[in-house]
Amino acid sequence: LSSSHSAKGIERRGKMSRYDYDRRGGGGRYDRDRGYGGGGGGGYGGGGGRRNNNSSRGGAAHLATVLGSEDDKVNCPFYYKIGACRHGERCSRVHIKPAFSQTVLIPHMYVRPPPGADGLPVEDFDHFENFYEEILDELSKYGPIEELNVLENMGDHLIGNVYVKYKTEEGGEKCCTSLRGRYYGGQMLMPEFSLVTNFREARCRQFDEDQCARGGYCNFMHIRRISKSLRKKLRKLRRKAEERERSESRSRSRSRRRRRKDKSRSRDRDRDRRRRKKHDNEVARASNSEERRKMIAMWNTKKTEPEKNDDEKSSDKKEEAPPSEEKSAPPAEVPPPAPAPSAP
Repeated sequence: LSSSHSAKGIERRGKMSRYDYDRRGGGGRYDRDRGYGGGGGGGYGGGGGRRNNNSSRGGAAHLATVLGSEDDKVNCPFYYKIGACRHGERCSRVHIKPAFSQTVLIPHMYVRPPPGADGLPVEDFDHFENFYEEILDELSKYGPIEELNVLENMGDHLIGNVYVKYKTEEGGEKCCTSLRGRYYGGQMLMPEFSLVTNFREARCRQFDEDQCARGGYCNFMHIRRISKSLRKKLRKLRRKAEERERSESRSRSRSRRRRRKDKSRSRDRDRDRRRRKKHDNEVARASNSEERRKMIAMWNTKKTEPEKNDDEKSSDKKEEAPPSEEKSAPPAEVPPPAPAPSAP
């Protein structure tokens, strides 16, 4: 028994865990952020530690991977995906409220018509179509719209919510600043930025298939369907916005080319001006020098030489001309004297 126990003890010591300690040094300790540490220096020296492959990710990287999921113990996943939480301010997790976004949430903007005399809800198709067309015309003034969704959930945190996603963040900012404090249907509008940009993740897929068992109290979005005419109008507005952007980009490119031409012309004018100034300075420096006097004398001789040449040519022509033979005119005949008048 003693021999078997001693053999097992030797085998156990040979396969010693890194969490055990003996005279060969303390075993390595595992840390979540730092990996496996090296053993302490014992009789035979301490061993080097092995680093975990995921240790470089750190806490921030881990939070980035689980952000908006159920594993995130800090941030509220429903508020991150849907922009609203049924617990409200009493929620134990953090609600991330962005300072700017493409998507604007207008809470409880759509109000259903009152129920009928029998207490049952009435059909509100026409009422909803008019409401959707009205807000589409108003919200399209602030920028090109990519999506406009109205919820038909019955929960207190989702009822009547309107989500509008603009193409740019500037459109969302204009919408928030313009609608804040205004009244619609007798209630004040309090729009806010939302983190929801992918409505496929936020919508209830079972509701799209008419199979949602929770009905109007589902915590995912039940996006109300719109008619073909409203979808066509929304596409038309998108097309107009794209054409407007193209025309603005063309005008910006033309103005950019015009500015480049103006800059090149101004550079040419500045270059010519510098050259003229440089020439004038050189002439001014050489005005009192001997070279300047010689140049002036040479210019004066060049100016007088053509005049002398003209005088010499005219005198040469006069000398070379043959003498004119003067023809003697015949003597004029003298008329005979008139006879004297006879006396009567």
